[in-house]
Amino acid sequence: MNRKRLPVLLALLTVSASAIAAPAPIGRDSRPIEPVEIPPSVQQGVDMIFVDSEIAPAVHKREGLLKEIGLEAEAGSASDLFLPANPVYTQLRRGLVRYRASWGSLPQIQIPAGPVLKPGAKGERVALLRERLGVAAGSAYDDALARAVKRYQQVHAIKADGIAGEGTIASLNRGAAYYERVLMLNLDRARSLPGTDEQGRYVIVDVGAARLFMVEGGDVRDSMKVIVGKAASATPMMAAQIRYASVNPYWNVPADLAQTLVAPKVLSEGLGHIKAERYEILSDWTDDATPVDPASVDWQAVADRKTELRIRQLPGRGNSMGAIKFMLPNDFGIYLHDTNDKSLFGKQDRWLSNGCVRVEDARRLADWLFGAMPTGKDPNVEEDVELDRPVPVYITYLTAEAVADGVQFRADPYSRDAALVNRYATAEERSAASGG
Repeated sequence: MNRKRLPVLLALLTVSASAIAAPAPIGRDSRPIEPVEIPPSVQQGVDMIFVDSEIAPAVHKREGLLKEIGLEAEAGSASDLFLPANPVYTQLRRGLVRYRASWGSLPQIQIPAGPVLKPGAKGERVALLRERLGVAAGSAYDDALARAVKRYQQVHAIKADGIAGEGTIASLNRGAAYYERVLMLNLDRARSLPGTDEQGRYVIVDVGAARLFMVEGGDVRDSMKVIVGKAASATPMMAAQIRYASVNPYWNVPADLAQTLVAPKVLSEGLGHIKAERYEILSDWTDDATPVDPASVDWQAVADRKTELRIRQLPGRGNSMGAIKFMLPNDFGIYLHDTNDKSLFGKQDRWLSNGCVRVEDARRLADWLFGAMPTGKDPNVEEDVELDRPVPVYITYLTAEAVADGVQFRADPYSRDAALVNRYATAEERSAASGG
């Protein structure tokens, strides 16, 4: 690395990105595109899709400068010591150092498969478990071993019961190197977030934690729970800008839900279901669509997936979008919105939506964005309210977080990590795995 070039490179960070043209306006197509269709060049779980080019230059500029100083290919590198990075990156990098010094320093031995190991058990496998976790030599499953197992489980997103079952043994046998690579993967994800030099307002949606953060001046000002896409319709890693809000919104029912949810209900309950749920049938997905008489629809064909139907729910009582949608125009049909069912925020499993992001407290988010909750002229009519200045939203997917004494791994609800960690293996490890 050429340290003499660092002052020049750091100076480049202050160069204005104003010369980069803003993208052409994106049409407000109401068609819900779910599950999300990702461009083939994007590897979801690592790459961030930058929908709005004007919020990408700072990130792309950092990548170019890292290449200049020879750090771009070093996973987990201390690049934040030379170039501005998001605090999440710095915290995870320090967590990786602590993880290597603690869990990575233990004997990386394999424990054979066998019965569940728990307090009172004895034998060779217990002795190996003690050695693996750095507990004093012995062959009995005592309190000291139970505490060590429980601590390991707490850190590695396993039910912390102090009992070494199949899942715990499998995790131990993966070895610390596997989890170090998971941290490297998360560092690459964090690398796409705004750096400390970006002092404006922005939102981070961490799909891995199912949580939203409001950031201003580099500090987290507020946060809340969110409900994000289930595995079959995963919320993508993307960056776009909230440009306006739709108050008293319609809910455009995804075509697959029209087939699997609405049509069967109509067939079993009759057309009264359409009125009870305040649905409206429309001729197509354009802004000029005209109402269609529900009695003229072949509901059996819809239920059989032989025809696609546009259904929307009218604004107001019971609308699944709640009182407001925060619109970040993009081609994937992703936005943030209120919801009429707040009970789901009390659940641990909040990976439930069709891809969009439901926010726990839409009024609080609206107050932060607009200064007050926007209102429309007519509660029964959807109305767009422009935001004075667009606010970027960065949707990422973190399966580990830094804590005071190291790191805390999380569940991987989209099962992405195992397929991605090998990109951080050494050449020797890849050769050995391939039998070369």
